[in-house]
Amino acid sequence: MLRIYGIKRCDTMSRAQSWLAEHQIEFALHDYKKDGVPADLLADWMRRAGWQVLVNTRGTTFRKLPPEQTADLDNDRALALLTANPSAIRRPLIDLGSELLVGFDEKRWSGVRWSEVSR
Repeated sequence: MLRIYGIKRCDTMSRAQSWLAEHQIEFALHDYKKDGVPADLLADWMRRAGWQVLVNTRGTTFRKLPPEQTADLDNDRALALLTANPSAIRRPLIDLGSELLVGFDEKRWSGVRWSEVSR
């Protein structure tokens, strides 16, 4: 079954989950706050997408962090920041195996062959 990563109480997540339901795509929610994010999975996402894509710099969590934690980010600092603050991971995130869908983009999602997605 498809797994969608994010936070249960998030407007973007709500839109994404509604879109999936409207398109009759079954999914399971992995809530960053409740379930955490395994370090190896987060490191893999960063390797594949880059920290710049994964860090939600416009989100409340990131904006509330002290400048010494958010300044001069690089891969290692971003990994530490996201490990300590999973709410700062951009959402939703869906791992299709061959690619990561990061953020909700209805046009991009419409181009996915969901019937072929096995994760």
